[in-house]
Amino acid sequence: MAGAGCKETHSTCPYCGTGCGVLLRPDGMGGLTVRGDPDHPANRGRLCSKGLALGETVVPEGRLLAPRVNGQDTDWDSALDLVAAKFRQAVEKHGPDSVGFYLSGQMLTEDYYVANKLMKGFLGSANIDTNSRLCMASTVAGHKRAFGSDTVPGTYDDLEEADLIVLVGSNLAWCHPVLHQRILAAREARGTKLVVIDPRRTASCDQADMHLNLRAGSDVALFNRLLVALHEGGALDAGYLRNVNGLDEALDAAIADDASVTGLSEAEIAGFCNLWMRTEKVVTIFSQGVNQSTSGTDKVNAILNCHLAAGRIGKPGSGPFSVTGQPNAMGGREVGGLANMLACHMDLENENHRAAVQEFWGAPAMPDRAGLKAVDLFRAAGDGRLKALWIIHTNPAVTMPEADAVSAAIKACDFTVVSDITAATDTARLADVLLPAAAWAEKDGTVTNSDRTISRQRAVLPPPGQARADWDILADAGRRIGWGAAFGYQTPAEIFREHAALSGLAGSFGLDFDISGLAAISGEDYDDLLPQRWPVNRSRQGGRFFADGQFFHPDGKARMLPVRCCPPAAAQSRRYPFRLNSGRIRDQWHTMTRTALAPRLSGHLAEPFADIHPQDARALGVKPADLLRLSSPHGQAILRARITADVQPGDLFVPIHWTGETAPAARIDRLVAAAVDPVSGQPESKATVVAAERWQPAWYGFAVSRLPMTPLADYWAMARTKAGYRAELAGLASLAEPEAAARDLFALPEAEVQMMTDRCKGIARLALIQDGKVMAALFTAPEPVAVSRDYLAGLPGTGAAGVLTGRPAADQPDPGPVVCACFSVGANTILHAIEYGGLMSVADIGAALQAGTNCGSCRPDIADLLARRPIRQAAEQDGSE
Repeated sequence: MAGAGCKETHSTCPYCGTGCGVLLRPDGMGGLTVRGDPDHPANRGRLCSKGLALGETVVPEGRLLAPRVNGQDTDWDSALDLVAAKFRQAVEKHGPDSVGFYLSGQMLTEDYYVANKLMKGFLGSANIDTNSRLCMASTVAGHKRAFGSDTVPGTYDDLEEADLIVLVGSNLAWCHPVLHQRILAAREARGTKLVVIDPRRTASCDQADMHLNLRAGSDVALFNRLLVALHEGGALDAGYLRNVNGLDEALDAAIADDASVTGLSEAEIAGFCNLWMRTEKVVTIFSQGVNQSTSGTDKVNAILNCHLAAGRIGKPGSGPFSVTGQPNAMGGREVGGLANMLACHMDLENENHRAAVQEFWGAPAMPDRAGLKAVDLFRAAGDGRLKALWIIHTNPAVTMPEADAVSAAIKACDFTVVSDITAATDTARLADVLLPAAAWAEKDGTVTNSDRTISRQRAVLPPPGQARADWDILADAGRRIGWGAAFGYQTPAEIFREHAALSGLAGSFGLDFDISGLAAISGEDYDDLLPQRWPVNRSRQGGRFFADGQFFHPDGKARMLPVRCCPPAAAQSRRYPFRLNSGRIRDQWHTMTRTALAPRLSGHLAEPFADIHPQDARALGVKPADLLRLSSPHGQAILRARITADVQPGDLFVPIHWTGETAPAARIDRLVAAAVDPVSGQPESKATVVAAERWQPAWYGFAVSRLPMTPLADYWAMARTKAGYRAELAGLASLAEPEAAARDLFALPEAEVQMMTDRCKGIARLALIQDGKVMAALFTAPEPVAVSRDYLAGLPGTGAAGVLTGRPAADQPDPGPVVCACFSVGANTILHAIEYGGLMSVADIGAALQAGTNCGSCRPDIADLLARRPIRQAAEQDGSE
């Protein structure tokens, strides 16, 4: 739907599950301007830093433009004929379970639908899973155990109507900033209370009334104590509980649990329980800190138990709320994209459901049991059970636990296909066949966000080269395997109509997911489809579930589950004394295939890091800007140390985003064990046991360049800048010839070299000049290099004199490291305004500089600068950022 007269197109942001609406306008030169859609119900015009920078990511650089077979470009007919033949031969020779698909929440619902139909209905296997297994599988399992269906009870509107919001294992301020801003706006307007339950202090704690920094993995014990308090305080809803089974068993388990394992004081626990009990309208938001655990499903059910027992569910301003990590995690769940699900929330192991779907599809074969979930899928690829594997829009060689073993498994598989927008990922480099896929802004279809709202994603740019939509690639493969009639789709609207019609069968079975009211939608109406929350049928339009006490178990009642606090799978020991927590940072997304293209998104945190408590740093002899080597039974990683009391002693926090393309020594999931929740199959990504030690290289380096670099160091991390690239470097062998090293790094053999060295101190500074302009510069030292990094990052391509000083001249501004990525405002700019402009509050700084006035996720950093202004610590810091 294009805005009248403005040539803007309504679409949806491709990052988190918030599902923000965006307005897109091509600039006529292959680029794009992006702004928030004020009419979209999810974000009402607001975007986070990543959404605002989307226009910077639609660059042709690095795109896969043609199919490749064994590293050689070819045509679509040759590539897809080979794919079809290999999958067909595997099934004929080894049976249906010799093939598998691994999908992604980056796929649109129409893409997901075709993939699920092809695998489950026609290839005849349930070996189709998605990276949502790493994200939301425990929520799916918890919902099904409690409600009989994977149903999110509430809506985003509940955030404005709640009197208390509890964030559990969710750094909403960084991971879902637009939702966090909705909460803070409600807090300002009506005094909403905010509680954060998280082992570390995060940006979400900045305006919280209470932060419960419980021990990692002890969430069940805390919510069991809350359930007991609800019982003892007379806060159970007896009328609502007539529609709930299992109260007595759940209470018995809760009473037997020991809340002391949380590490919280009795006063803290009592304060939380009393606040929850006294507040009628409570929303509990939970995310990866709950899900990514070997007891993730029990954690989900511990939360659901409390809301069911108190009847605080499905009502305005009240209910449990899972926020999803990926833009279409919900859409993938709706079409049955997980190995243990059938389409439209039907049950794979229910004979009636299975028969109905098989008849609807005209499918020759349907699996009658769950397929291999993600961890087991790649194990099967490695041990030879899987003969053909198709990976779409995801990077499991980086993101799966025991990532080195997964890489080896992909490489060992007889035949691997990867569909992606680029060949430059750790996973794509292992493929036998690479298929060029359309990217965001080139794709047409639908996505579903965390509150069940279906939105259109619309193509506004042409796919480059031979790139094609995923549904089109999959359908073409299905036709070539031999099922032409079933996969004769010509448009995504046809697929959507079929999906909607199939959901009518789910509705006839009394299930929650039913959008059959859209089954007859015309192509024109599909093009103009407005955001709407399911269900969409004759009897119901969107809204909340479960206020009426009607659930989807056969008896129509909900179930409370008896759950007990379970320690994480691996215990800390003398050999592995630290517990490693991993997660996202504010301005990057997953493995940075998209966000790394936007220079301003790398300005905030340009290098992988490990947060370590000061007490632990002292014990290890670690100083600020040192490098840490982390080791587990499965691998090693090297990251920059950040010494902070935001983590507890014995805990470390690391980001998940860096890959073999951006910082090969910092691939975190090579450390993580493939231990999974026994119910959901979701891996434990928050409690890896590791050893940590100071890593002492012979030299450290910092480099900037107009062109991409080719680092050969033992440690390096490279990031995009507006002027080119920047990199942190370190090596174990002495750097005897700095000039030769610089020429290898920058590949500029004809450039003039300006150099300053101090051999006694082991310091070297080199600049490479061409045509009077700085093309690159390298600074090395035996300790972390002390230079003004953000100033130097802007020099390539300029005629800057004095580059070897590493600092701006007195009359040249140095904005410092980016604090506000939305408006590219640096720390030094803010500090200058504080000191010389007399600014005294976050609001003052926003009014003067715009910093913090959009998504707000930088406001805690701004507040920290205000708190530290007497010593101007950030302005004077010259070490690693």
